[in-house]
Amino acid sequence: MKIYSITTDNKFKEYAEIGFKDEHRESILENWLENNPDKIIEDGKLLIIGRQVNTNLGSYIDLLAIDRQGDLLVIELKRDRTPRETLAQALEYCSFAEKLSYEQLDEIFRDYSGDEALNLAQYHREYFGLIPDEAVVFNNDQRIVIVGQKITPEIRQTSLFLRNKGVRVTCLEFTFFKADGGLRLLSTNIVVGSESPNISKVSSSSLPAITESFFLNSIDSNGKVIFEKLLTWAKSKSFPIHWGTKGFSLNVDLSGTHVAFCFGYPPNAVYQQSIYSALFGRGGLLSKIDISEQELQSLFSDARNTGLFQPAGRELKCLINRQFSEEETDKLILWLTKVTQEVEKHGLKGQGESHI
Repeated sequence: MKIYSITTDNKFKEYAEIGFKDEHRESILENWLENNPDKIIEDGKLLIIGRQVNTNLGSYIDLLAIDRQGDLLVIELKRDRTPRETLAQALEYCSFAEKLSYEQLDEIFRDYSGDEALNLAQYHREYFGLIPDEAVVFNNDQRIVIVGQKITPEIRQTSLFLRNKGVRVTCLEFTFFKADGGLRLLSTNIVVGSESPNISKVSSSSLPAITESFFLNSIDSNGKVIFEKLLTWAKSKSFPIHWGTKGFSLNVDLSGTHVAFCFGYPPNAVYQQSIYSALFGRGGLLSKIDISEQELQSLFSDARNTGLFQPAGRELKCLINRQFSEEETDKLILWLTKVTQEVEKHGLKGQGESHI
C-alpha cells in the first residue's frame, strides 16, 4: 500500500514506508493498541483488561480484552515467529482464556488497573453505556486477534480455515510511514475478519500510577475545590493515600493494614468526576472490617440523607458535576469522618475492636 501527500503544485509525493522495528520497540505497538482499543477489530469498541497476562503454561498474552457482549479477545503481536508458531501460540492462549472464570477476569482487571476496588461487571456496564436491562454473559465465547506488519499467506489461509470452523480470528496488518518533519502515519487493514463469518491464579502487569499533581491538573474547577479540601483533610488525619491509574483511594491504617474507605475519580474516568464509597463492594469494609451489615446500612442511609450521594450498585457515588457549597463540602467530609471512626472502632475482621 502506498500513501501520497498532494503538493501545492498538485503533484503526488510518496510517504516513505519503513520497517516498524527499525525505529520502535515491540512494546510501542502494544502501547498504541492499548490506547486505541476501538481501532483493533472490525465491529466495535473493546475494553482492555490485562497486559502481559501470564498463562498456566508460563507464557504471556500481549493484551486481553472484552467486547460489549462480554466475550474475551486474545490480542497477539506477530513478532518474528514463524506462521506456525504464531498461530499455535494464539490458539494456546485462547484455550487458556476459555477456562477463565468471571472471578479470575475480575482479578486480572484489578491487577491491570491498579485499583483493588474496581468491579469488572459494573465498570464494563458503564464503559459500554449498557442500558439497565441489557444482559451480559462474560467469557461465553473467545476471539483471537493477530497483529503484524506483515500477515503471511500461511497465517491468512489458516485463519480463514479457523473462521470457517467457527473460531473467531481477526488478522490486522499495519504499515508504518514517516514523512518530512517527523510526521508519523500508521495505516491499518483487516486482512482476515471483515468477511461474514479451571486455572490457577492469574495476574496482569499494571498501568502506571498517577501522581497527586497529575490528578489535580486533570479535574475541573468544581472538582478542584472538593478534592483539594478532601486531600488536605486526609493528610491532616494521616490517612494513607493510594494513587491508582486514574484516581486515588483514602485509607485508614490499622496496624499496618490499609483499609480503603472511599475512592476519588477525575472527569475522564468511566465513573466520571466523583467520590465512591467502599462499604459493601469487593474489598470494601464489609469484607475487611469486623462490622455488621446493619451498621454499614446505617452509614449508607446517613450518606443518602446528606443529599450528596446516589446508589451505584451496592455502593454510593457523589457526582461532582456542579459547584458545591461550603456547607455541602462540610457534610461530605463529616460523613467520611464518621466512616473512618467506625473503621477504627471495629478493627479488622478476626481481631476484635482496635479502640484506636
